[in-house]
Amino acid sequence: MRLTPDEIAQHNNRDSCWVAIHGSVYDVTDFLDTHPGGSQVILRCAGKDATEDFDSVHDTELLAQALPPSSLRGTIEPGALPVSTDIIRPAATARESNTPPPLSSMINLHDFEQVAQKHLAPNAWAYYSSGAEDEISKRQNAKAFQKVAFRPRILRKVSTVDTSTTILGKRVSLPVYMSPTGIAKLAHPDGECALAAAAGHEGLLQVLANSSSFVIEQVMRARTNPDQPIFQQLYVNKDISKSEEIVRRAEAAGAGAIWITVDSPVVGKREMDERLNIEMQANDSSAKGQGVAKTMASFISPYIDWEILTWLRGLTKLPIVIKGIQCVEDAVLAYQNGVQGIVLSNHGGRSQDTAQSPLLTLLEIHRYAPSLIDSPMEIYIDGGIRRGTDVLKAVALGATAVGLGRPLLYSLAAGYGEQGVRRAIEILRQEIESNMVFLGATSLRDLGPHLLNSSRLERDVVGSVKL
Repeated sequence: MRLTPDEIAQHNNRDSCWVAIHGSVYDVTDFLDTHPGGSQVILRCAGKDATEDFDSVHDTELLAQALPPSSLRGTIEPGALPVSTDIIRPAATARESNTPPPLSSMINLHDFEQVAQKHLAPNAWAYYSSGAEDEISKRQNAKAFQKVAFRPRILRKVSTVDTSTTILGKRVSLPVYMSPTGIAKLAHPDGECALAAAAGHEGLLQVLANSSSFVIEQVMRARTNPDQPIFQQLYVNKDISKSEEIVRRAEAAGAGAIWITVDSPVVGKREMDERLNIEMQANDSSAKGQGVAKTMASFISPYIDWEILTWLRGLTKLPIVIKGIQCVEDAVLAYQNGVQGIVLSNHGGRSQDTAQSPLLTLLEIHRYAPSLIDSPMEIYIDGGIRRGTDVLKAVALGATAVGLGRPLLYSLAAGYGEQGVRRAIEILRQEIESNMVFLGATSLRDLGPHLLNSSRLERDVVGSVKL
């Protein structure tokens, strides 16, 4: 049934909320309270054309899974309705429309960040780059690696180096994986699918975000290597049935593990993100000042404890990794609870500001629970990693692999897409290989604490721990 703009505009509130997406008009009134991004995101679009806002975050395949067929009310000519004024805008509305520099001119990961800042839409840049409060943890994550020095060995006759390893039994070409990063479509229309394609070509593992722009089945189809592994991140939803659905779908789609994220029971105070939203909604009396992060993560349950692992094991036989370990005590508890891996992470400095750096947590483990380093439980680390030397320092201290999040989002931006991600990985690979030669290491097995001087960082390790 063909609808008129006036008919649709009448349904512009919580009691009756219709939105138009790609010419189809949906009644989403019953979906408001269960929308993962919160009801306010949809209400801003009520009675309007929400196509641009929807496309900036989701793929159209999600519509069929999120809304029942009965929600379709009719159609309308595209462009006949006013557009919404939601806070999310796609990468196409970048601040600078000039041509980005050629990929050949990108010589380190910092270069991608500088280009992304110029080309991403303001709200996308704020969402990706912002840290919590004064962003101290965000800065200290990187500075921790700078406090660790190498002790290179010479005359080792290193003709070739082997950078390959395994992550939960999956062979990868580098001790690096793609960290789960939400709504990658803000960086590039292909989002997580471009990341998957790049991961297949480069031999990396991808952890798909709970808030991925694309459903896992689409990302699986985007792989360029049928054997490339994809794991699923999980935030526990206030509506536990939503989390059950994510786990079951991930397992059915072929995911290799579940990474349950626990370091953000609430969303951190990301002031850059929130301040930009206030500016963009200056004329909206309903604006609450919450940025993209709080909008997208309003569904997360803060009411979970270690018993959540029992619930998760009842759902799946897949390996379980806990993402967000921030002290040695919880690393030990994770081991005692039988998980297959842990990620030392403070959420990239995006949750609690002044939380210690993950590399410092790794040193705590070395001092107080060294048996964990050689245990079957794998240890990963993320946050602040921008150089091949950072990767090697983490591995030398016992990490199985490191996660990259923001750098790969930045390499998607400015229209680079899959090729930008591959260039970023190529740069990191070259840095890892050359620095292994400097260290006299022919494989990752040759790395260890004997090749590091970590005394400057060890001074920061807590003096008393109760295990």
